[in-house]
Order: sequence, then structure tokens, then C-alpha cells
Amino acid sequence: MAALTAPVLDATGKKAKDATLEESIFGAETKPHLVHETVRAELNADRLGTRGVKTRGLVSGGRSKPWRQKGTGRARAGTIRAPHFEGGGIAFLPRTQFGVKVNRKVAKAALRASLASHAAAGTLGVLDASGFGEPSTKKAAGLVGEWGNELPLLVVIAEDQKVVAKSFRNVANVIVTVPSELRVSQIVRARSLLVTETALEAVQRRAMA
Repeated sequence: MAALTAPVLDATGKKAKDATLEESIFGAETKPHLVHETVRAELNADRLGTRGVKTRGLVSGGRSKPWRQKGTGRARAGTIRAPHFEGGGIAFLPRTQFGVKVNRKVAKAALRASLASHAAAGTLGVLDASGFGEPSTKKAAGLVGEWGNELPLLVVIAEDQKVVAKSFRNVANVIVTVPSELRVSQIVRARSLLVTETALEAVQRRAMA
């Protein structure tokens, strides 16, 4: 069986050679249910939970009993702050925490599956960053155009590749990230994936089972 490869692009966006990919990662079985579960957890973690309501301890009024305890024919009441009164506090607060737990094995399997889907579709490229000696948005935009793959594009760079980051960060529909912050939801959303040669090693280490 032939080894999995991806084109290595130079600074102009042309193919210079092929890079060999880790079979256990980029050839992994695609498991949509695990990808869905992981993406859902990541997106839920982004929710701020800023909505709020007032409990009976926060609403105004109700310092004294609205009527005497006995003799009125009505049910006894201690404060108009109670939930059954108009303007009273809310009894059952809405949720403000939306976290969904995903275990480590599932998260790694989802990462492998999302990477493998790009490899299978031919939308994965490896970037030779040596051609970026100084920041150049024009050069980065030209590379994206020459490669010809669909946008949005996700570019994964190593932590120290600041020049590459500055070159790609202002290109429309391009998102730049590093291996330690790479998320499955980003990979799934991207129509194309470009990883620098240095970052590819870090991505493969992170996706190892």
C-alpha cells in the first residue's frame, strides 16, 4: 500500500515535493459521531453564559407580609418576592454552564478523524516556511490563490514562526493557529488545511493515541 502523502508548497504556492504523513493519523477511520461530540463540546465551552435573572433575594419590595396571617381567607404569604407573585423572583434559574465532558480518547480520535478527512479529500497541504524571510501579506495571498483550494483556510504554524503568522493573518478567510491551540471545530469548518513542516510534527504528536 502506497504511503500517505501531501504536497509541500513553496512560498509561491507551487508544489516542491511530497511529504509523508503518519498513516495512523491521516489514514485513520472517520467517525462522524465522535467529531460531532467533540465539536459540540468545544462550541459549548465558548458560550459565556451571561444571561441572568433575579432570584427572590434580588427583586425589590416585599419587606413585610402582604396581608395578615389569618382571617383573610387567602393563603398565608410572607413576601411578594415569592415566585408565584407578579414581579417576584424566579424559582428555577436557567442554566448558565453549558460544558459537555469529552474524554481524552474521544477527543484524540476526533482530531485524527478530522485530519484524515482533509488528507482523503486532497485539501491538506504542507508549507515550506523557509520562503518567508520577512512578513508579506501579498506573498501569502498569492500562495493561497496559486494553490487554488477552497476557503476558508486554516493555517497551522509552529509557535516561533511569527513571520508566517504575520503574513497570513490579514488574508481574507484565513485563520492562523498553533498546534497546542488547534481545535477539531476549526479543522471541520475549514475547507482547506495548510500546516508548516515544523508544525506537522507537533500536530502528529498531539494526535497520537
